[in-house]
Amino acid sequence: MTMQLVTGNHAAGHSLGLAGESNRTARGAVCGIYPITPQTEIVEYVARFPFSKGAVVPVESEHSAMGVCLGASMNGARSFTASSSNGLAYMAENVMVESFFRLPIVMAVVNRTLGPPWNIWADQGDSLMFRDFAWIQLYCDTSQDVADTTLLAFRLAEDPRILLPVMVCMDGFIISHTSMEVELAEQEQVDRYLPDCHVPHHLDNSHPTTMGGMTFPQETLAHRKELHEAMSRVPGVFEEHRAAFTKEFGRDLKGAVTRYRTEDADTIFITSGSISTTMKKVIDKRRERGERVGMVRIKMFRPFPVEEIRDVCSGAKKVGVLDRNCAADRGGIFWQEICAAMQGQGHPLIQGYLTGVGGSDMVPRTVHEVVDDLLERTEVGEPVWKGMGQ
Repeated sequence: MTMQLVTGNHAAGHSLGLAGESNRTARGAVCGIYPITPQTEIVEYVARFPFSKGAVVPVESEHSAMGVCLGASMNGARSFTASSSNGLAYMAENVMVESFFRLPIVMAVVNRTLGPPWNIWADQGDSLMFRDFAWIQLYCDTSQDVADTTLLAFRLAEDPRILLPVMVCMDGFIISHTSMEVELAEQEQVDRYLPDCHVPHHLDNSHPTTMGGMTFPQETLAHRKELHEAMSRVPGVFEEHRAAFTKEFGRDLKGAVTRYRTEDADTIFITSGSISTTMKKVIDKRRERGERVGMVRIKMFRPFPVEEIRDVCSGAKKVGVLDRNCAADRGGIFWQEICAAMQGQGHPLIQGYLTGVGGSDMVPRTVHEVVDDLLERTEVGEPVWKGMGQ
């Protein structure tokens, strides 16, 4: 492994390329590509990668890019792509199809605000609009996390107990275009870590079958139940592959939920993505003042880590959820999930904060304001907007 100063986009492209190349002894790799800011550098990196057995297919739209991945995966290849924002929205039909077909495609998502009005800065609304589409969703907080999680995503998606597609998400520009020191994997390591991709229901000319044909309600019911059951297996399988990652690469890959200074905390803040690094520094400062505050960073949004959240929040009096997204009239999406998870659990005060929506800066001063607001609260109020006008 080599330590290099690279962007999050470079880290994602590097891991996608190595993962594709590692399937050269099986049915190879295919990547459908179409550019969109701020993810373009990922597909540019992949387009230059010297695959021994693979194809990078430039197309006329994001819908077609995902269509290429769909066809390749149906034929048993290791398949992947990347997108952002309205490009991701344009993929919607095929995004749905892939999960319903149980195709283990990996997609790097650089979170960017949906428009109009047009905005190229970070907002998680683009990936979160697919939260009910049976895609595993993993949110990264550093470029190292992007590089490592992308590799794990292939092993998780292709595991025969799972066979579901995976989104690996990072905040646009804040991570995608910021250079950080990253320990990049080498091809030999990835070859050992990733088994050959095997899609058990791939198309076979010697045994013609129909995929996606008409079904009756009872078959659809059974299909949705299978998706539900596969999703429920993800946390345990994720931990298995995370342990294998540590054994192969010699470093820890962050889990579905990361706790920070929560052991004696009576006030807990829940974050995801790049805001987590800022929140961590603020927690340290508040601890110096004697305040019993802690932080939970959620990496795995789908499936949602209900048991972990209940465990960490069970002793808290107050919980603040920082969302870089907004569901109109309902507030933050992570906040909604936290409230649902804690239902019937001796509910602490759970306050939602809309932070960094549309890419507004979440500087330490703004995060301190969130902490001040929650510490002073005696009851839950409407979601609090932070970052406006800064």
